[in-house]
Amino acid sequence: MSSTPPDAPARPRPRRWSRKRWAAVALVAVLIAALGAGVAATWRLQSNLDTSPLDLGDGTGPESGPLDILVMGTDTRDGEGNERYGDDEDSSGAGLTDVMMLVHVNEDRSGVTVVSLPRDLVADIPRCTDPETGEVHPAEEDAMLNSAIANGGPGCTVATVNEMTGLKIDHFMLADFNAVKELSSTVGGVEVCVNEAVDDPKSGLELPAGVSSVEGEQALAFLRSRAAFGDGGDTSRIRSQQSFLASLARKVKDEGTLRDLPRLYEIADVATRNLHVDEGLGSVPTVVGLATAVRGIDLGAMVFVTVPTEPYTADPNRLQLEEEPAEHLFEALREDRPLTSPSAEPAEDPTSTTTPTPGAATPAPTVDPTTVPLTVANVSGVDGRDEEVAAVLEAEGYTAVESGPQATELPGTQVFFGTGWYGAAVEVAELLGVPSSQIVPSTDVAGVFVSVGQDFQEGDRLELGPVLPGEFNGQTAEQYTCQEAAGDW
Repeated sequence: MSSTPPDAPARPRPRRWSRKRWAAVALVAVLIAALGAGVAATWRLQSNLDTSPLDLGDGTGPESGPLDILVMGTDTRDGEGNERYGDDEDSSGAGLTDVMMLVHVNEDRSGVTVVSLPRDLVADIPRCTDPETGEVHPAEEDAMLNSAIANGGPGCTVATVNEMTGLKIDHFMLADFNAVKELSSTVGGVEVCVNEAVDDPKSGLELPAGVSSVEGEQALAFLRSRAAFGDGGDTSRIRSQQSFLASLARKVKDEGTLRDLPRLYEIADVATRNLHVDEGLGSVPTVVGLATAVRGIDLGAMVFVTVPTEPYTADPNRLQLEEEPAEHLFEALREDRPLTSPSAEPAEDPTSTTTPTPGAATPAPTVDPTTVPLTVANVSGVDGRDEEVAAVLEAEGYTAVESGPQATELPGTQVFFGTGWYGAAVEVAELLGVPSSQIVPSTDVAGVFVSVGQDFQEGDRLELGPVLPGEFNGQTAEQYTCQEAAGDW
């Protein structure tokens, strides 16, 4: 699992305050759709927005076809109320981009792919010209992706991502600290799930085990917490943020928010007051067209994926693209192909540097099922589900199956594994139809532990819609995921 220790040396700025405005990403459609509320409302919303040039390099976006939007969040302390998250000295002047997500909308508007770009990713930054001062910033090789914004503004980050991916980004959104707090409260809170109670003094996050609705400060704490989940690194943090966005998308869809114009206007008014966008996105025809484009997309076609990375060869505290799977991802975006497949496929071991061969057939079992310490716990809310699932596994040759503790009901089924048991966890997950996003390492498990959630209340196999192939880490908006509490990594 690629991650960067919190105390890594030679940081461009402290790590403790970051990732404060992720809600803006999944709300792209919601925020903009409100512009259909009327001419006066549209004018006010447009006047809320600050704008700047799209691309400070030599690229220009396409006039039609797929739509690509780069959503960013900076660590600047500017803005009302933001000083509570640290002094201005902590934010390196104009700020660095702590959050970068590439939102790709298919040409036929049938799906959305949101690609998370880790802040510690190394990239080649092209020559950029500051639109305000005219200063020319020379190209940089193997620089931190999050520093590109310092070379003239967000348009330089756009130019860098264009060069990295081979895409031509159409628009960007840059959000501040207040976006998540205000938006999460305006929509009435967002449901999040944790397997165990969380008390993280660094972020201020306090949650009981199970499902909770978070808004305001707690929504902000959930999205920026590093210490609460997994190994405390970027992979675990991004996983929790993708889960948040998926839940937000479900809420918006279920409540019919996209068709409630008064509520849309309220949400859009809050959002636009916290957003800086490119000049094209500041125009009324563009944003109205965007709203129309994304309104009908199904949850199963909304995909959240992390760009494949590995430790940077010159500095293991940084990340570099994992060349082959990253190129597969970028190629799919350039060719406007969906990432998902109809059923679960093998996942990459998050504790290993070995990547499965893309497109390869599912391998035959490599672990003797009679040797696997296997526990099945029932958190589905249906009596006897652990026994039923255990019987399915026993029929496949697993003999050491035990019943686990009955815990707080959880929405999603998960397969946890201890050190050395990843291969067995993959095989168990395949038997039960559990997707790769729900195979989770744990320091508290000896062997394999199946947690049967509310999405698996009947049958021998979990029935889900489209899922990501094993070479990618992420989920669809249709999938329910819970976060694993941090252990001793």
